[in-house]
Amino acid sequence: MTRPAVLSWVHIGDLHMDEASGWESRDRLAAIVAEINDHVGDGVDFVYLPGDNANHATAEQYRVITDTLASLRLPYRVIPGDHDYETVDLARYEAAFPAENRPEVEVVAGHRCIFLDIVSAGAGGPDFRLTMHHRNRLLAELARAEAAGQVPVVFMHAYPGDLAADGEEIARILADARVAFVDTGHTHYNELLNDGRVVYGATRSTGEIEEGDGRPGFSIITLHDRVPSWRFKETGGTWPFVQIVAPADIRLVTRPADPTQVPRPGTVDIVARLFGDTGGPVLLSVDGGSDTPMVAAGEGGLWSAAVELAAGAHRIAVTAGDDRDVIGILVRGEADIPRRGAPIAPGRDLHTIGAWPDHGIMGTQLGPNKNGRHW
Repeated sequence: MTRPAVLSWVHIGDLHMDEASGWESRDRLAAIVAEINDHVGDGVDFVYLPGDNANHATAEQYRVITDTLASLRLPYRVIPGDHDYETVDLARYEAAFPAENRPEVEVVAGHRCIFLDIVSAGAGGPDFRLTMHHRNRLLAELARAEAAGQVPVVFMHAYPGDLAADGEEIARILADARVAFVDTGHTHYNELLNDGRVVYGATRSTGEIEEGDGRPGFSIITLHDRVPSWRFKETGGTWPFVQIVAPADIRLVTRPADPTQVPRPGTVDIVARLFGDTGGPVLLSVDGGSDTPMVAAGEGGLWSAAVELAAGAHRIAVTAGDDRDVIGILVRGEADIPRRGAPIAPGRDLHTIGAWPDHGIMGTQLGPNKNGRHW
């Protein structure tokens, strides 16, 4: 049996590094780096910075960022945001981050990771557009992923719905290519979208936070056999941290006919990923029933258990130490698989899944594009 492809990364939200705040983001970033070094370990493939790194694109702001990241034990990947383009070029951004930290494409654990620049074709500010180069590169890399049997993943600063041109066309391209996840910044708040074809994620910024009483943190995203999972962790909390990675939570189902997302009645494998050490067992509970020990399932902190499930909705909980993750899954027979129509307004935030407090999503949409402060 082929082992499922698994990819995990840590998303550190927009830094907005700025001396005007007393270098607040530097201290927050340092605390996050320390937690990653101490607890995350081999379960994560890289750390991702989604743009708006230096608030005013100054050499000193970039120096503080790279100095603070110097102790990070995991590789990091970075893309530009509109604040990195404040000088109407990316010269200082490119000078600050080595080329290996800002690739356009990289294959990691069977996933083709595509990193996009949506700022340098615009006029500055939130005038987001794909350069012709990145548009052509996106199409070529999605075709390469399909030919090689790889899972495509896209990293960009904002949702396609925020693009000033061709946003719906780009979103349809992502949907047609069966992109498993699109990870973005820009919002300043935690959010997940599901347009019926693609799941999009945005993580609370590290600087200029508007939700959660200003508490910083980071999200961990895992793709397990094309099943996306996402969970936010505030800085300074206890460890370990557990994430159910298969099957898909019902809010994140994009392929209802795929049994890896919506399993068939009978024996169902529940898989979780553990970040950090626990001296006790990893325990599974179904629909509030008694706890069942899970067993280690290879490297990278994966744990699994097989349970018998009837058709219908089920509540799945996994506990490790003082931490607990809870999702809802749907079990459905082949005769009950629904037909799907064409996607409507793909890649837009009207497809938000709403509040999901257990995973750190408040559903407030407090940010520069919505109801928050005008940064």
